[in-house]
Amino acid sequence: MTREVVETYQITEGGFNAQVKITGGKGQGKQYEIVQHEIAPATAALIEQIKHELISMLRVSAEEMIDPKTIDALKVRFKQKAETLIEQKIPGIEKKTSDFLIQHLMKEMLGLGDLEILLSDPLLEEIVVLSAHEPIRVFHRKHGWLATNIVLRDETQIRDYFNTIARRVGRQITNLTPLLDAHLLTGDRSNAVLYPISTKGNTLTIRKFSRDPWTVTDFITNKTGSAEIFALIWFATQYESNILVSGGTGSGKTSLLNVCMPFMPPTHRIISIEDTRELLLPDYLFWCPLTTRQPNPEGKGEINMLDLLINSLRMRPDRIILGEMRKKDQAEVLFEAMHTGHSVYATVHADSVPATIERLQNPPIEVPANLLSAVNLNVVMFRNRRQNVRRIYQVGEFLAAEEEGKRIVKPNIIYRWNPSTDTLQVHNKPMRLFEELSRHTGLSQSEINKDLAEKESILQWMSKNNVRDIDSVGKIMHKYYLDSDYVVKEIKKGAGKKLLED
Repeated sequence: MTREVVETYQITEGGFNAQVKITGGKGQGKQYEIVQHEIAPATAALIEQIKHELISMLRVSAEEMIDPKTIDALKVRFKQKAETLIEQKIPGIEKKTSDFLIQHLMKEMLGLGDLEILLSDPLLEEIVVLSAHEPIRVFHRKHGWLATNIVLRDETQIRDYFNTIARRVGRQITNLTPLLDAHLLTGDRSNAVLYPISTKGNTLTIRKFSRDPWTVTDFITNKTGSAEIFALIWFATQYESNILVSGGTGSGKTSLLNVCMPFMPPTHRIISIEDTRELLLPDYLFWCPLTTRQPNPEGKGEINMLDLLINSLRMRPDRIILGEMRKKDQAEVLFEAMHTGHSVYATVHADSVPATIERLQNPPIEVPANLLSAVNLNVVMFRNRRQNVRRIYQVGEFLAAEEEGKRIVKPNIIYRWNPSTDTLQVHNKPMRLFEELSRHTGLSQSEINKDLAEKESILQWMSKNNVRDIDSVGKIMHKYYLDSDYVVKEIKKGAGKKLLED
């Protein structure tokens, strides 16, 4: 039965040139297909011969294979040598055929086979190998979970990939230590589980590090949030409010955090702390990213989030970003930082403003009620799995109150998502937010309203003119902090494109 082609596009990143087809349609499940050319037995024998010659010619050191800074130079050397050998073996070969053979050699010898092509697709967020008996599955930005047309040869091949990943981070995966959590050279996070712990077979999950991260323009355009909401978050961020981003797994908490970071002034020192490097900020920001490290096979050398959090306070930060708040000791240090004048941003697993308060006050986090007042704004993310869309679900604040002589914290939901209209609507007036911002900034309510309107107009202009890549968004924000009146004036008179010029 012929499968309908829903979408086609080319992968051109990472030195690869491959065509992707999304097939399916009515009555058919969608499938992700990489258009692969069959390699004849004689050509396969020639490729094997070239492989052996390349191994003897290149003399690649272990350091080159594990250092992200040298791997690109190694790929260039590899490509040149492979091109020379192919030309010697097959004089007059067409460039298109030569490029295909080089690409095949690169993915087999320097990478993870066909997984390398999937890693080079910017539209994929997750890659999952379940076993050698099932097709690889991927999570596509547009189409959700899809089965691919790639099936790995056998369990030994999957295990070889595990060993390659483990060697590059100086670790091992064995029957005694059947779990591996590591980063690829591309920054992508991989998790491996050996059989029989994974009863189907050796399992690999790769969460991709975004090469082209979401920006505020994307979130406005795809209706994740409105320009009005992001103007409020921008205003709160500019004036050093403490912001928590809540949501369930895969709801877009870290993406929202990343989207809002360019709102920070360029003169402020930013320290980010993550398990996996996911944040990507514009160049103009004064930013120091820190990531945790797992212990070596002897159980030594671990650097956890608490270590980095405590150390960050000695680095004179103006802003501290914590990838995810999970434990009591992390929360204690983080809330202490809020109360000592640092501006803090973090994510937490909770699906509403009231649930965030519950989550923070109960084990395993257990933050006392009197400390929660340090949080100025709580933004809750939501993922509609049926429609595969992410939305800002609620925006709220924490209010301190007395009940039976006991200090408690109550939620005040300022904005709430209305699913029937797919819009964020005003739910309650802010009780604390503007009063505190007015006190800290010296601005009157009318001046705050004017500032919010100007920020909203800038965001609407960016959305209308598709100013969406992180460098362009960063350039607008940078110029705003250098001269906000100039930026607002240029946008009002329709000359905003000048702002993107150096």
